[in-house]
Amino acid sequence: MVEIKAADVNRLRQLTGAGLMDCKKALAETGGDLEAAIDFLRKKGAKVSALRAGKETKEGVVVALTTADGTRGVICSLNCETDFVAKNEEFNEFARQVAQLALDQNIADLNALLNASLQGITIQERLAELVGKIGEKIELRSFHSCSGAAVVPYVHSNKKLGVLVLLNKARTEAVEQVGREVAMQVAAMNPVAVDQKGVPQQVIDRELDIAREKARAEGKPEQLVDKIAAGALNKFFKENTLLSQEFVKDPKKTVADVLKSVDKELTVVAFYRVTTQEG
Repeated sequence: MVEIKAADVNRLRQLTGAGLMDCKKALAETGGDLEAAIDFLRKKGAKVSALRAGKETKEGVVVALTTADGTRGVICSLNCETDFVAKNEEFNEFARQVAQLALDQNIADLNALLNASLQGITIQERLAELVGKIGEKIELRSFHSCSGAAVVPYVHSNKKLGVLVLLNKARTEAVEQVGREVAMQVAAMNPVAVDQKGVPQQVIDRELDIAREKARAEGKPEQLVDKIAAGALNKFFKENTLLSQEFVKDPKKTVADVLKSVDKELTVVAFYRVTTQEG
């Protein structure tokens, strides 16, 4: 039987982040071969992933980061099964590393991020290692990136909800402050789009159908049904599109009014709202 040296165990732990006993077992199973032991640990993670494939991952953390000049930003959700793991320091550090990598490499989509290299292996492979070590399903569920004049991030205190807001004016202290307030508005009110032009047609059609059926159920004359439905749709736009919503901190103003109070041309170009509860 091959003698497993403490130095080799420590080296394997440094390379994989796996626990002491897992590293000892991997080296024992592979005759002390370091590369084979790394593969052994990754395969273990893959097996755990397969066994837990049907498990729900509605816990986790959201990370939102921007460049120093505030012109690019990323937001991602790293999900797990339990709140215990979501509070794990290593889990949180890995989520931060993934977001930082995406920001540094200007990665555009989730697939590209999963295939990006972190410490010599892909994010997908690193996830498998983490699954093998922690013992529950872990997935990088959501990822968005954006760039423009000013990107402002917000992450709720529980780390389970975050927002990126893209504005059309360069970052100043006032722009950043109002951007954060708008991001908090998005977090709280969950608008479907920036304005009514951004509402998908299928959503519009569904709201009209619901309003028509409701009007008919209330016995309204058929000739008035479409007019009533149009009114209901306008109400939907006001309540569910960001710029038309009442501002949470001052309901007498809309979000658009608040933005214009900083700069008459200031507006939101896009927003991304990510929560661990998605999916």
